[in-house]
Amino acid sequence: MRVIEYKAFGDPAEVLVSGERPVPQPGPGEIRVRMTLSPIHNHDLWTIRGSYGVKPPLPAIGGTEAVGVVDALGAGVANLSVGQRVMAAGLTDTWAEYFLMNAQRAIPLPDSVPDELGCQLVAMPISALMALDDLGVKPGEWLIQNAATGAVGKTIAMICQARGINVINVVRRDAGVGELEALGISNNVSTQDPGWMDKVKMFPGSDPILYAIDSVGAKESGQLMSLLGEGATLMSFGTMSGGNMEISSGDLIFKQAKVVGFWGAKRSGKTAPVDFVRMIGELITLASNGQLNLPVEDIYGLEDGAKAAAASMEPGRKGKVLIRG
Repeated sequence: MRVIEYKAFGDPAEVLVSGERPVPQPGPGEIRVRMTLSPIHNHDLWTIRGSYGVKPPLPAIGGTEAVGVVDALGAGVANLSVGQRVMAAGLTDTWAEYFLMNAQRAIPLPDSVPDELGCQLVAMPISALMALDDLGVKPGEWLIQNAATGAVGKTIAMICQARGINVINVVRRDAGVGELEALGISNNVSTQDPGWMDKVKMFPGSDPILYAIDSVGAKESGQLMSLLGEGATLMSFGTMSGGNMEISSGDLIFKQAKVVGFWGAKRSGKTAPVDFVRMIGELITLASNGQLNLPVEDIYGLEDGAKAAAASMEPGRKGKVLIRG
């Protein structure tokens, strides 16, 4: 079968190559899935660079989330059937024509959710839900986030709107404001506008902004913190800047604010199955009724892994880059 693999850690646009592997056979409790679509996430790229929290043995196949069709059942699998459409995340080796996974982790996908949405409905959206739950944001309260045109940012904004939470979305490009508005997302501001921080203060009026989700780091962490009210919480979700958080000690002291970290892999390991089922149900409902829309920038075949990675790293993307099986 065809795969996208890498034999050394490095720049994904340089080390990803097409390869051939035997079709895997499912063991007890496993299923074999014929991959339909698989997204390229930032953590996939970090893994290929060798800079993520885990390093797979080489040579390795990329990909951690996918939608596909059950192709074969291992011994003891009774909850699924061949031909059933499923999605899952937290996987390995999904950039291949076929991949194996634990049958208990497969999520049946209703016909109301298209493949382009289903293939990216778990990893980032689940992390977004977990982050909001950890912060404890309530309907009517105000939250601010940066990197709002990213997959997580868009998901957080849409979930907040569905839950009645007020969210302010900070983007780095003026074009990003229109991009979010086209998706029905409001309260957007671009840091290209010199007065963007004053505009942010106008959104909540006299109400405080009590929560922030920071996916950038460096000076932007401090900018978000300066906009928060007393007793607020800033969550470090990512570090797109690659720099350390630059936060005023005065803001922390006098606002009695706090900073917390979020790592989806660690949080998932602590999530009870009943909570996971609840979150998946909420996401499928939002996706089915049109309240959750995750755009796609482009789709590449298994022979174009390096090109797909390069496209995924291009700034200004409006959606995810996907791999087609």
